[in-house]
Amino acid sequence: MDAIIRTENVSKIYGKGETAVRALQDVTISFEKEKMTAIIGASGSGKSTLLNIIGGLDQQADGKVCIEEQEILKLGDKELAKLRAEKIGFVFQFFKLVPELTALENILFPSMILHKKPEKSYVDALCQKLGIAERLKHYPSQLSGGQQQRTAIVRALINDPDILLCDEPTGNLDAKSGGEVMELLEDLCREMKKTIIIVTHDTNIANRCDRIVTISDGRIAGTEGSDQG
Repeated sequence: MDAIIRTENVSKIYGKGETAVRALQDVTISFEKEKMTAIIGASGSGKSTLLNIIGGLDQQADGKVCIEEQEILKLGDKELAKLRAEKIGFVFQFFKLVPELTALENILFPSMILHKKPEKSYVDALCQKLGIAERLKHYPSQLSGGQQQRTAIVRALINDPDILLCDEPTGNLDAKSGGEVMELLEDLCREMKKTIIIVTHDTNIANRCDRIVTISDGRIAGTEGSDQG
């Protein structure tokens, strides 16, 4: 298996003493390049915690997390911010668009972190592909939920990362918009060769992925699909 992400014995505890909650327990898993993986489990099972640790949003964990052999739990703030900006795109359930910025300004925001201007042709192609080219001057409040999520996905792709991490990306959408977003993610995996990891409680979404990882009580309870282990 050609792994782009791997974890070794990752554990995460919230709180101390009698109130401590063990969110993850010795999670060892790899994620294959250019595949779509779903992480499923009950509420509070640890799936979003694992996604946040993989993406470097939470470094307060024990164990080892490697992205292309770079151990991210040991990186300093600047190194980690650079790695996230270059290699990882994030898509969230509640879009996280800045309300005072237009769709285009929201899309370009991550590229400002790297002090670079993406090629206009690349931006135009992404916006056309995701069907928001006609809505770029609109503010988030003027967009439907599906259009906001499409905008968020273009924003996640603006620095052309290898990895997309999606936390309940269809959870705030109706069935039609959610299906359209999943089709887009499938296309991005196949056509743009992205590695996509999706946290979801929806088995219909999970079944569209190459692989399903089940988490229960902070542990890997099982895997189904192409890259077992």
